[in-house]
Amino acid sequence: MSEGQKFQLGTIGALSLSVVSSVSIVICNKALISTLGFTFATTLTSWHLLVTFCSLHVALWMKMFEHKPFDPRAVMGFGILNGISIGLLNLSLGFNSVGFYQMTKLAIIPCTVLLETLFFRKMFSRKIQFSLTILLLGVGIATVTDLQLNMLGSVLSLLAVITTCVAQIMTNTIQKKFKVSSTQLLYQSCPYQAITLFVTGPFLDGLLTNQNVFAFKYTSQVVFFIVLSCLISVSVNFSTFLVIGKTSPVTYQVLGHLKTCLVLAFGYVLLKDPFNWRNILGIMVAVIGMVVYSYFCSIETQQKATETSSTQLPQMKESEKDPLIAVENGSGVLSDGGGGVQKTAAPVWNSNKEF
Repeated sequence: MSEGQKFQLGTIGALSLSVVSSVSIVICNKALISTLGFTFATTLTSWHLLVTFCSLHVALWMKMFEHKPFDPRAVMGFGILNGISIGLLNLSLGFNSVGFYQMTKLAIIPCTVLLETLFFRKMFSRKIQFSLTILLLGVGIATVTDLQLNMLGSVLSLLAVITTCVAQIMTNTIQKKFKVSSTQLLYQSCPYQAITLFVTGPFLDGLLTNQNVFAFKYTSQVVFFIVLSCLISVSVNFSTFLVIGKTSPVTYQVLGHLKTCLVLAFGYVLLKDPFNWRNILGIMVAVIGMVVYSYFCSIETQQKATETSSTQLPQMKESEKDPLIAVENGSGVLSDGGGGVQKTAAPVWNSNKEF
């Protein structure tokens, strides 16, 4: 199996794991919050991250992955920013209508595209922009109902969108810049995310629900669903970093909207949630947008691979003719200067290769 095939297989596995785990945790949390009345979402997220860190620490102890320390300031800033973005999203939901909150989530994709274009000079073709427009239109039809605006809620939503976009872009860039895996980055940033939410969680949840998380009556059923939610969250957090690292922040957001459509469908089938023609139409349009996006992404990836191979081939042919160029490319032959013995030069790899 070639490296390209292995990468594609790994990407498909990461996407599948992300979808299955995210839909599972939404269903679990919906039962916990709606049925059992445990409405402390931010505090629950901090417990998710603590369990994730403990699980990764056990995996490290079992030598399932290698610890790779890197810039501690980057890790700390990244972890705290992730924690803040989660808290702001929860506040946005608390101070806005559900419809406006869904619009906030839809705004993450165009905001990410804008930031990557401005600061990373990343170009998005018109075909990709067109497919993203279809996707956002479909999800908007399926999920956005009322749009009640207020100043505080709008400011919180704007901050939530910006911090979420920056955090997801950083997830991708840090893995590539420091050559760390998704597991290594998650392991090092998890404590900062968990501490940020663990400290602010009870206050935010109290502000939003007028209840005290420590005064809540924890029955055996509540504890069971909390433990189940924390266990599923390990897979959710791991797959999130894995998907963004292997693809891009925009692709991760596209995947997130696929999860939204699946949650709506599962809610109707399993939990008998209300479902109307708008939901059905919106999901159909969104799925079309996802298919078109996936198709154009695969076409552009193949074109880039073809262009890369076509540019490397003339260089290889030229290096065979000119020994000086061959040495520069790491494939030449060096003379020891005395006995006529020839030594093959070690290849010079480009450490800044873009993936």
